[in-house]
Amino acid sequence: MATLAPVPPGQSAHDPWTIDVSRGERSSRVSSEWFSRPDDEKFLSLRDLYASVRSRAEHASTRIVESRAVRVEARSDNAERLLLFAPGDDRPIAPTNWSFGQLASLVGAPASYLRHLPAALAGINLQHGLLSHRGEQVKLLQTENGRTELRAATGPDYGRIWDHELVGAVMNFAGDGTGDTRWKVPGTIDWSSMRYNPNVDITKETTTLYGSDRDVFLFLVDDHNPIVAGHLPNGEPDIYFRGFYSWNSEVGSKTLGIATFYLRGVCANRCLWGVENFEEVNIRHSKFAAARFAHQAAPALEHFAESSPLHFINGIKTARERIVACKDEDREDFLRKRGFSKAETAKIIETVLVEEGHPPASLYDFVQGITAHARSRTHQEARLELEGKARKLLERAN
Repeated sequence: MATLAPVPPGQSAHDPWTIDVSRGERSSRVSSEWFSRPDDEKFLSLRDLYASVRSRAEHASTRIVESRAVRVEARSDNAERLLLFAPGDDRPIAPTNWSFGQLASLVGAPASYLRHLPAALAGINLQHGLLSHRGEQVKLLQTENGRTELRAATGPDYGRIWDHELVGAVMNFAGDGTGDTRWKVPGTIDWSSMRYNPNVDITKETTTLYGSDRDVFLFLVDDHNPIVAGHLPNGEPDIYFRGFYSWNSEVGSKTLGIATFYLRGVCANRCLWGVENFEEVNIRHSKFAAARFAHQAAPALEHFAESSPLHFINGIKTARERIVACKDEDREDFLRKRGFSKAETAKIIETVLVEEGHPPASLYDFVQGITAHARSRTHQEARLELEGKARKLLERAN
């Protein structure tokens, strides 16, 4: 029976739980963030992350100017730096590496080439591009922090969603992200015992809350409230946790995105294991992006955070009970009709036989076999294609 996981006698909901990471999908999306972020981009609480991104927004201003009216000059005291002068303002604006690239892209100039030129020559080329810019207008995001810095240069219809808006929306239901609500920075898998421990100190090495001058990324789980959706072949409960990650860039380096899912564990380098029911939403920073976030994305994320997992649980339960093949020829026919080659079909059936102790019979058996086979593929495109087929099969149970 699929239920919220009961706490066995003598065990707290905060104690480590036995998990089976051989099932479901593995995702390295959070791990790639964890590997690439320097310490000054890692935060130990949502409150600290929010304070950082809100402060820079409070010191920021935006305006739309005629592109041909923007002047580009090389600094007299530094031949390697350029300064910009916007119309109506005699104060110099220092472009960041990111905004320089955006300006170059807007006017059709190769940013990588310009960066290797002397500043005076690069300025001449960029000025020519601005004077002949067919878009005619450019939206500038400036920050006053001891000096005027250009953080972003976009088209006039760019719909900015501020990084603090995303972090604030998450704080509405996740609090500080440190355990003051059910949503928190994840624990970690103990590979020696194959148990997931939700209680790990939040440090620069374990945090999953990130923010830079270009973006924010945060990942939280509800790992003090495990969910049981059926049982493993040995009779132990098959335990899941809810999780989500979200990201945004107020300067236009990426879209706003939210991904929700169920997972069985998170390892020390922040790979997600045993992922099921993955869903992702992206919002481009178009003209009405802020309204879409306020009225659609933020409420949808909060709904996931507060909703019952019964729909997911019942889908797993139904897939386990739906028998789709009873004989060997039925198993082969089931997979071949869904686009799997003869070799892939044999590997999937063999995988289920080894891992589950019986040949695939239910819809869920085939889903697990396909995702396990996908993990053996070295090329990401091939792996994602197989995982997509498995996801479509599981959706048939709902």
